[in-house]
Amino acid sequence: MTPGRPSVRARARGGIRRGAYLLPSLFTMGNMVLGFYAIICGLDGQFRKAALMVFAAAFLDSIDGRIARMTGTESEFGKEYDSLADVITFGAAPGLLAYLWGLREFSKDAWLLSVFFMVCTATRLARFNVQTKTTDSRWFVGLPSPAAAGTICSILIFAPEYTEDLRVVMQAIIGMALLLVGALMVSTFRYNSFKNFDLRKRWSYRAFVPFAAILLVIVFIPRATLLAITVLFTLSGPVGALISRLRSPRGARPEELPPPPPVEGAA
Repeated sequence: MTPGRPSVRARARGGIRRGAYLLPSLFTMGNMVLGFYAIICGLDGQFRKAALMVFAAAFLDSIDGRIARMTGTESEFGKEYDSLADVITFGAAPGLLAYLWGLREFSKDAWLLSVFFMVCTATRLARFNVQTKTTDSRWFVGLPSPAAAGTICSILIFAPEYTEDLRVVMQAIIGMALLLVGALMVSTFRYNSFKNFDLRKRWSYRAFVPFAAILLVIVFIPRATLLAITVLFTLSGPVGALISRLRSPRGARPEELPPPPPVEGAA
């Protein structure tokens, strides 16, 4: 071995290490690709297929961070890269799909609802990045952007085909959903992150009964089940805050989240 030159084994370990850093980014790239493809499907009028692409992207988004933590390859680049991908997939794509699905026929200014949703998504992601080290990892501050996009897309999947009787009603529901879900993303309501959910520990066989029931329901009535799950999770934040306030002793304030850290350039 030549003095001063790394051995073959050291070079191999370095290559594996670089590959480990690239692996989470590959899932983030897949997230972006699916988000862009969802937009293409929406332009072609395939809204249910487009909505499923967003759900698939949400699955990839849940994997990349876990892989980065498992391999010890978390980085500032990966965090910012993931947020940029999420703005496209969970902000621009659902907003545009809702607009193409029917909002553009509801009002000529309805595109502003889609823009509002996208801006709330970007704001929520930026806030998440600066609050990562100051908040409890068991909770998300505000509705997570993948869940918000899933709520909008589940409505698009569940929505019936165009009929004169339900057309205006569904357009109004989509418009209100964009406003409400967008506002919940930038709210301070707490949402369970499920990061403490450990699949490696031993579970009782009784725990598999509800999981099996949920899987069966998803198989037989997938559209209604997706809508129910996403809507219930979306409402869990404000409902949980209301229950906490009602249960707190008179004169005592319910547990609050810590204030966000100051952002450079902010007044």
